[in-house]
Amino acid sequence: MRTIKQWADLYDSADFHQQYYYDGNDLGATVTERETVIKLWSPVAQAVKLNFYHDGKSAGQPYWQATMTEQANGVWVWSAPRSFHGIYYDFTITIDGETHQAGDPYARTTGINGRRAMLVDFSRTNPLDWLNDRPPELTPEQIIDEIHIKEFSSDPAGGWAEPVRGKFLALAIPDTSLNSDGQTKTGLAYLKHIGITHLQLMPIYDFGSVDERSGSEFNWGYDPVNYNVPEGSYSTDPCHGEVRIRELKRAIQSLHQQGFRVIMDVVYNHTWSLDTALEQTMPYYFYRTKDGELTNGSGCGNDLASERSMVAKYITDSVLYWANEYHLDGFRFDLMGVLTVELMNRIQDLLDRQFGAGEKLIYGEPWAAGSSAAMDGQPLANQDNLKLLSRSIGIFCDKTRDAIKGSAGNIAEAGFVNGAADKEEVLLRSAVAWCGEGSDVASPAQIINYVSAHDNQTLWDKLTSTTPDESLRRRQYRLAVGIYLTCQGRPFMLSGSTFRRTKHGQSNSYRSPIELSQLDWSRVGEERSLAEFYRGLISLRQRLPALYDKSPSAYRRQYDSWHTSGVVGFSLDNDDQDHSSPWTKLMVVYNRNQAPHLLNLNGKWQVLATTNDTWLWQNPQSAESEIGVEPVSFIILGQRREANH
Repeated sequence: MRTIKQWADLYDSADFHQQYYYDGNDLGATVTERETVIKLWSPVAQAVKLNFYHDGKSAGQPYWQATMTEQANGVWVWSAPRSFHGIYYDFTITIDGETHQAGDPYARTTGINGRRAMLVDFSRTNPLDWLNDRPPELTPEQIIDEIHIKEFSSDPAGGWAEPVRGKFLALAIPDTSLNSDGQTKTGLAYLKHIGITHLQLMPIYDFGSVDERSGSEFNWGYDPVNYNVPEGSYSTDPCHGEVRIRELKRAIQSLHQQGFRVIMDVVYNHTWSLDTALEQTMPYYFYRTKDGELTNGSGCGNDLASERSMVAKYITDSVLYWANEYHLDGFRFDLMGVLTVELMNRIQDLLDRQFGAGEKLIYGEPWAAGSSAAMDGQPLANQDNLKLLSRSIGIFCDKTRDAIKGSAGNIAEAGFVNGAADKEEVLLRSAVAWCGEGSDVASPAQIINYVSAHDNQTLWDKLTSTTPDESLRRRQYRLAVGIYLTCQGRPFMLSGSTFRRTKHGQSNSYRSPIELSQLDWSRVGEERSLAEFYRGLISLRQRLPALYDKSPSAYRRQYDSWHTSGVVGFSLDNDDQDHSSPWTKLMVVYNRNQAPHLLNLNGKWQVLATTNDTWLWQNPQSAESEIGVEPVSFIILGQRREANH
């Protein structure tokens, strides 16, 4: 066999790209009532045979074998004039004189643990009325909540029946409540009550760290095996490939009906291992190398070579497939800094062209876990190259996160709310989503604001490490939330934040026991006031153009910004063409000090929200001359339209 460098030299030649780039959209299997067609892209193969099996779980020999035919652009083809729906298959492939078995990198579903692909007629996997499924209308602001399928519904206290706990189908149940009282909302009913508009589902494709035969293990799932296959452990029957498709579709359909848009967490930067169908069919083509070695920008031992034409096409086709077949409304890219700018912009452009600008959200982590560089020198989609990305592509803003609560990587390091000095200027920049003259940020749409996500500690656990006093810590918690929910940009939160989620200090809980990782729904009853705090603030934000404006000029709404030690304040122009809000001006003040701050006012204002009550805007009280901002708190003031005449 060739060395890694020899493979790379072959693949990166101009002749290889010119001769073997395939622009068709039919790789993999296509099954209808009348025909079955299987296509595999493998220009380096010398022979390919198809192996057919009656099921996707038993060991043993295929019941039938067929020879594939090589056509143009390195595509191998087999077809038959009938439906093979429900039949499983893999390949016997000869490369460089060596013969081995291989999976289908373009598989749409598989049997147990993803080893054999299944031929599927998608018209036979659709829930009732699936073709009429539509996402809910976009609200003025998009509020994203990150959930993990198994974490979300595994707690018996949450009210789900045992067969669907930790499964896709738990998302198809709109009304659950605490087992203890049968009345306190949990699950999706709870999230809808809070005001969540978008659910970001942590990996739902087929990943390698959980044995689907038992499904007892827990993992976040950032270890892809089959990119276009739903994860079998989240289905009620992982042995039959059509079940996982149908149940995921049913979940998405139900979420749309309940008023949620659905975002898929995708991991196109690396794979679980090199033992994948990608490598089995095209040795070292899909993986980035340097000087004859695999690069490791993902921190997982391999990086996908998104700069190569057929890798970029593979990823692009995959995103479009999920958007079309599963009606997904957006994509969150893990370690986007390993992928190329050109690829990310192409994905956004294709989605906008097909579905309309703004319909499909795209955002990701603008960093890598280690050093990686595209082999042809293409810029990567990291923070340094933000100005090269489409202004619609969002990035997680770690600068705002760390300014509010302290470094995610250093547990003991504090931020503004828990006592760190010299964070005031950073918060003023955060408030306008880092936009402005000389900034690389094109618009607030590019900034995802958050204070906790699945990585690192929860907000409560982080504050616990810096603030021993629980009463003070609770005020810091509300202040942290109040800050990022009054910044321009797109708000994002970790599931369970609204009931003070804890992982008991664990930060990297990617494979911790489910008992630690699952949402503890009993806390909902204990944290009703915190939930109302979130709900009131989110509802108010939906009514404030100054905060949800995503235009490139939104930063100009901020004026009269100021700060003293531990106190930050600014005013905002809140008007818009439709006069959609009763308040034309806003004033926002953050006070992290343990003493009140006296705020001098010019004119008549109304108190819209404070740390203690975020529903004041429904029946606001007037304030003139001056008002006190309580210790470790924030305040939002509004000036009504008639007050300006």
